[in-house]
Amino acid sequence: MQDHIDFVIRQWEETMPELDTSSMKIFGRMLRLLKHLSKARANALESFGFREGEFDVLATLRRAGEPYRLTPTQLYKSLLVTSGAMTNRLSRLEQEGLIERIADPADGRSMLVGLTRHGADQIEQALYVHTATQQTLLATLNPEQQKVLETLLRKLLVACPDEQSDVGR
Repeated sequence: MQDHIDFVIRQWEETMPELDTSSMKIFGRMLRLLKHLSKARANALESFGFREGEFDVLATLRRAGEPYRLTPTQLYKSLLVTSGAMTNRLSRLEQEGLIERIADPADGRSMLVGLTRHGADQIEQALYVHTATQQTLLATLNPEQQKVLETLLRKLLVACPDEQSDVGR
C-alpha cells in the first residue's frame, strides 16, 4: 500500500540521500491527512452555511454550557486565533442571527458573546453531522487502533509549547 508521501520520500532519497526523511514520513502524512479532513469537514458543514472558523466559535459557545456565553477574549484564546480574526467571525455570526453580544452583568464595561436560540439549534444539528463525518473517516481503524492513535496524538500535542497552559481555558 503506497500513498503520496511514499512518492515524495522516494524523490528525496534519490535527490538528497543524506537527508533524514523519517520526520517527513510522519508530518507529511499528518499535514496531508489534515487537508483531507478539512475538506470533508467543510463539505459536511456546507449546508449550514458555516465557514470553518465560525463553526468553531459556535461549538465553543455551545460546549461552554448554559447560558452559552463567553467573553471574546475567552473565545479567541480557546480557538488560538487573533482578536482581529475573532472580531470578523463574530460580526458575520451576529449578522446571521446566530450569536448576540450582551452586556456582561458582572462588569458593565465588558461584553459577552452568546448563542441565540437559532444559533444553538444550528450548531447542535451541525455537531451531529460533524461527528458522524469524523466517525466515517475513522472507520478504517478499529476501536483499539483509534485508541492508540488518540494516545499518540495526545502525547505529541502536550509536548507542544503553550499546550499545557491552555488546559481548562
